[in-house]
Amino acid sequence: MATRISRRTVLAAGAGAAAGLSLPGVDAYAADRRTTRVGYTLNAQVLDGGEQVTSITLRTARLGPVDPAGLTTGTFGVRARATSPIPLGDDVVSGTYDVDRAVTAVRLDHRGDIVLDLSHGEGQTGGGTLGYLAGRGRNVLLDLDYTLTQHAPIPLRNHRSVVIGEFVREPGLSDPEVDAFSSHVSGSGMKYRLYSPTRAHSSRRSGHPLIVWLHGGGEGASLPDHYYDNETTLRANRGALGFATPEAQRVFGGAYVVAPQSTSYWMEDGPRFAPLIHEIVREVTRAHRVDRDRIYVAGCSNGGYMSLKMTTVYPTLFAASVPICGVVTSFPAGGAPLIPDPELARITTPTWLVTSRDDTTVDPRANTVHAHELIPGSLMTLYDDVTWNGHRFPGHWSWIYVARNDPRVDGTRIWQWMAAQRRH
Repeated sequence: MATRISRRTVLAAGAGAAAGLSLPGVDAYAADRRTTRVGYTLNAQVLDGGEQVTSITLRTARLGPVDPAGLTTGTFGVRARATSPIPLGDDVVSGTYDVDRAVTAVRLDHRGDIVLDLSHGEGQTGGGTLGYLAGRGRNVLLDLDYTLTQHAPIPLRNHRSVVIGEFVREPGLSDPEVDAFSSHVSGSGMKYRLYSPTRAHSSRRSGHPLIVWLHGGGEGASLPDHYYDNETTLRANRGALGFATPEAQRVFGGAYVVAPQSTSYWMEDGPRFAPLIHEIVREVTRAHRVDRDRIYVAGCSNGGYMSLKMTTVYPTLFAASVPICGVVTSFPAGGAPLIPDPELARITTPTWLVTSRDDTTVDPRANTVHAHELIPGSLMTLYDDVTWNGHRFPGHWSWIYVARNDPRVDGTRIWQWMAAQRRH
């Protein structure tokens, strides 16, 4: 058995960095130290309020059969630091932190690796993967630096124990929902992510539907900073991910989901971005078995505007449109409307608008309600606030409801309504 550790083992590991280990008495138990190097992965999950690191997987299976009964939440300590990947200058970034992450459980996965579950949840700080640059109006994927501290030896089933000599972080984040989207660049240079339906949800029809998700303003690029990540479109909220869930895939009979990323923000120049989005739609439909009569567009905030704009520029392309808390009036106030009333009145694409009365970012009455009154045959869901699973979010975040298939009219939910629409 290893002797009692008299001082803590601090094993600092940033993005590929590692720290060494020297403990009194460890050399006497060299046979127990099956490896001096253990990799670890940060596991993340996109909650309704954005992505958080929820657990850490230590690649310990090769150490030998670990005895889970000897592991406790005090076996390891975790320190997390998150900083901006972009020099700030006069800007400020929210969402950064330098905190101890609470380990809530220690378990073995099916491979025999140790998993440290971390405290996380809506409204909690210290686990997010994104920061918001206020001056630029952009979300960015933070630089994450995790330091692991081993407080006690790892017990094995053969009554021996192991002290790890070195922890090394494996690159990137492990988020199965995000990782299911492949990464692409269009012929014109616009980046996008694409989810392809699995065989389990494969449609027996001639082709699969295609859902185009258009992100909010914060998920665009910041090209003056050379920042164009093709990441925040999926990690900032569940807008695109919701349509890739098993539940949504069953409703749509297996759907492709494409999420283009603007080189800035859609409202900057919708007429210029519209053909670039159309190009991505054409690339996906040519490369995959897509039913051209079942192409849908949905988006939030900036993307809510852009989903409406796409149906004015391409009136026969989409089978349905779901604009969420979108903008049609001037923004900021005082200028020309982004989508004039005559354009709204000429929309023929079946449209279901969603917003919340307490949206303080985009006036719901001047935008969503106004658009609903003008778009022939449109549907609208107007919530009082944005509350999900007991947590109240900012009123602008009504996309949460669409990502959870919550809006309904006369008993029909929004995903089922979309899936029933065909291009005429």
